[in-house]
Amino acid sequence: MDTIYYAQITEENFDAASLDNFVRRQEVAHCWRKRDGQWELLPIAYVEDWDPEGRRRRAEKLLRSVQRGDAAYGAWAGETLVGFARLAGPLFGSREQYIDLAQLHVSAPCRGRGIGRELFRLACRGAREAGAEKLYISAHSAQETMAAYRALGCVEAEEIYWPLAKKEPCDVQLEYRL
Repeated sequence: MDTIYYAQITEENFDAASLDNFVRRQEVAHCWRKRDGQWELLPIAYVEDWDPEGRRRRAEKLLRSVQRGDAAYGAWAGETLVGFARLAGPLFGSREQYIDLAQLHVSAPCRGRGIGRELFRLACRGAREAGAEKLYISAHSAQETMAAYRALGCVEAEEIYWPLAKKEPCDVQLEYRL
């Protein structure tokens, strides 16, 4: 595999076709759910994947976000985008302490190589520059996804941001102190 290089996503290095070869596929076997105040790992199986139209829609959404001034970071192997992270403003929370880590994805063939960790580090730097104290993550509840976020140091969010939590009621609401 080519050397991975990282850069802020801009209109010059990202367009509507930038995710055409991205492999989002994740075979999920177990998910975390909260029951009676306790987290349980339950057998919930499905495949999460993006079809070609979904990849285009997501690329266009990311590009619009960047055009609005949100920060996004990419990882490239040669000319191919193999990972990305996106922050979505404005700040929110009781003290405007949070910024939303709206996306963090690594293409399936490139997982397990530290790309997600480096994108997370770049997003943290961008979040600090935006004036945030914490990242807020409405995270997929799959066992592997939660293990990755926990390994990065994320914990259950002190405050629930209901506009995000209601959009994805099965997500786990996490935070990361910057």
